[in-house]
Amino acid sequence: MTFRQVTLGTCLFAAFVLPQAAHAQHKRPRPAPQFAQFTPPDQKKGQELLADFRQRGLGDGYFEFELRYLPRRGEERVTPGKMWLGRNEKGPISRTTLWPGDATRERRLLVQNGPKSAVWAWTPSDGIAVAPLDSAALFKRLAETELTAFDLQMPYLFWQDFVYEGTVKLRGRVAESFLLYPPQEIAAQKPELLGVRVYVDTQFHALVQSEWVGEGNRVLKTLQVVDFKKVGEQWVVKTIDLRNEETRDKTRFAVTAAATGMNWDAAVFDEGGLAATLPPISKDQLQKIDR
Repeated sequence: MTFRQVTLGTCLFAAFVLPQAAHAQHKRPRPAPQFAQFTPPDQKKGQELLADFRQRGLGDGYFEFELRYLPRRGEERVTPGKMWLGRNEKGPISRTTLWPGDATRERRLLVQNGPKSAVWAWTPSDGIAVAPLDSAALFKRLAETELTAFDLQMPYLFWQDFVYEGTVKLRGRVAESFLLYPPQEIAAQKPELLGVRVYVDTQFHALVQSEWVGEGNRVLKTLQVVDFKKVGEQWVVKTIDLRNEETRDKTRFAVTAAATGMNWDAAVFDEGGLAATLPPISKDQLQKIDR
């Protein structure tokens, strides 16, 4: 079986070769790499591994999911959603609808990943207007959960400044570890976010975990791929946990139905059409996902 690159928005996805990681002096503190071996690994090899990872991805797909908010204190809350996944000339792209139980609070997001990333948003109160999100809005909680547009987009997968930390063991599996440093526009909006560490499964070339890193290599937030499910001939993500390591609140992204090989029309991912409702997916195309 072959896992493809799995990100949340799946993130899933640009042939793009990085330049050498920058080693210039930075005014902001930078988390030190945690090399897996005594000798720092070959950085050229790390560039090749990350470039290969970015080229992988699902084809056109569709998810129905639940966002289950699991606070350390307080009541649990569930928000249903739908996600259309695809790829264009800029890289991976996804369209997400969140439905918090009130039609007036519906939220739609169009998320472009890749070297030139962007996010657009729409709510019913906007009328037909679709607005691009700035860097500050990327970090706002969606549906009062730990999920943000930043989590859906995963722009850090394409940050140019990074260090390859080597091969590590993670939850019993072998993974390649990378520490990526944010560009200035992200650093200005989220100064406590000094880096993002990502782990890529060596056998299946799939993202299995990412960590927001703060001062002193302290982990601020964790995104962990819990399990996968085979849909047709394709393995897709089934469950992802997002945990705020400071509050210990958690949100579980759980896929309840999925379809692959959909062959979307380009209009599905047109930001100008985000206010328009897409037709439902036929039941015979959907595979239900057991919990």
